[in-house]
Formats: sequence, structure tokens, C-alpha cells
Amino acid sequence: MITRGHGEIARMKNGPFHRRLGFALAGLREVWRREKSFRTQVLAGVAAVVAVALLRPGLVWAGLVAICIVLVLALELVNSAIEYMIDHIHPDIAAEIRRAKDVAAAAVLVASVGASIIGLLMVIDWLTR
Repeated sequence: MITRGHGEIARMKNGPFHRRLGFALAGLREVWRREKSFRTQVLAGVAAVVAVALLRPGLVWAGLVAICIVLVLALELVNSAIEYMIDHIHPDIAAEIRRAKDVAAAAVLVASVGASIIGLLMVIDWLTR
């Protein structure tokens, strides 16, 4: 377990941009390595980008798809962070812990359903031109 003093934490938070960027990239690598759901969501995002490239639906649709991809991936990262923290603080199974994890996962599900609806609407718009 890594422990840090208050001064070290303050230096990490207020460090130069390139160091803070390194922390963020380390987080991405960790989630990529540990979370199959994140890798699946990335592949879905790549498929959406390919669909936009092939259909060329216009900038507004492309922007909406990009926002959806970013939102789903960001929520997947937050969900993973919540799970890692909860598992560290309270590794035992408890009803409220399970509920917290379920709610975080539900946020990803809601964003994914919304992204799917946007994708479907884009395709319908493209087909009816």
C-alpha cells in the first residue's frame, strides 16, 4: 500500500501539467488493463467513429456521437474509480456497498443507452435523406 504525507499529496495536486497528465495516463492504462467493460466500450466507440466516417452524416451528428463516446468512457472511468476505492476501503460484501456499485454501473448503462439512441437516430436520419 502506498501512503503519502499531506505535503506530498499537495505537491502531486499542484505539480506541473506534464506530471498530472502522467497520472491521468497511468489511470487510463490501469483501467484498460483491468476492465473488460472499458475495453468493450472503447471498441464500441471505435465502431461508432467508423460508422460516422462511412456515413458522413454531417458535423452536428458527428459532434453528438463524439460527445456520447466521451461521456460513456468518462463514466466508465468514474465507475471503475468508485469500485477500486470501495473495494479498498470495504472489501467485504455489504448491501450499501453493492448498491453504490450498482448505481455507478447504472450511470454507464444510462449513458450507453442514450448513445445508442443517438446512433440510431443518426442512421435513421441518414436513411431518410
